[in-house]
Amino acid sequence: MRGGLALLLAPALSSSFRLAPSSTSRAFLHGTPLRMFRNPFSPSLIPKVLEQPKWPPEWPYSPSDFQRQDQSPDSDFYSQPRFVHHIDEGARAALTGFYSRNFEPGDDVLDICSSWVSHYPKDWVEGKAKAGGSATGLGMNEQELSYSEELDKYVVHDLNVDATFPFPDASFDVVTCVVSVDYLVRPREVFGEIARVLRPGGRCYISMSNRCFPSKAFRIWLNTNDLEHVFIVGSFFHFTEGAFGPPKAHDVSPSPGMSDPMF
Repeated sequence: MRGGLALLLAPALSSSFRLAPSSTSRAFLHGTPLRMFRNPFSPSLIPKVLEQPKWPPEWPYSPSDFQRQDQSPDSDFYSQPRFVHHIDEGARAALTGFYSRNFEPGDDVLDICSSWVSHYPKDWVEGKAKAGGSATGLGMNEQELSYSEELDKYVVHDLNVDATFPFPDASFDVVTCVVSVDYLVRPREVFGEIARVLRPGGRCYISMSNRCFPSKAFRIWLNTNDLEHVFIVGSFFHFTEGAFGPPKAHDVSPSPGMSDPMF
């Protein structure tokens, strides 16, 4: 069994903060598509979502839940590089701080849905080679990936076309995914691949905020709120056939209401 997961997910499979009925995902589908999602709850309820979740007895999602407004190939959408930050400075710093507390010097780390910046701690990046660690990116745009100062190597790969990771079993200690899980239309396969490439005791950190490209986010994401997003991603871990320990959610948002959130 793999070890830590974080949403900023790390272990906990249990059961009463209930966000959805056990038989279907339909209760998630309410409201209208949004470009931003806000967590109005203070103090944060994010950590409670996965403390005692009521998981459905079986995979609750249908193919239509992962349809998108723009069904054109992602290779077209990501063909031009975007050297921009998708979350603000405070949220980026909070994510880097979380990694600082959870990365080990010798970790081999895989960043999926990677880009020109992975938000890894500078001291970890500078010391990883000496400590025997590495950073590998798996992403869509070669120009962005080649610009990264954090990655040692990268592979251009479209997970929505082929969810298989081009790496051997048990290759990494950590897998990260930064504000991109909502673009993965084959999450069950992708999370199975995360489990396959992680070493025993490995950790997976899925970070999310409240911003997205709405045309490329899957349908159920656009029709749910921050708390439900945490539940959805937690369920992706849960339904990966017992490969992971129970997920935990963390709210590391630096200034709720003043900056982008970071979960």
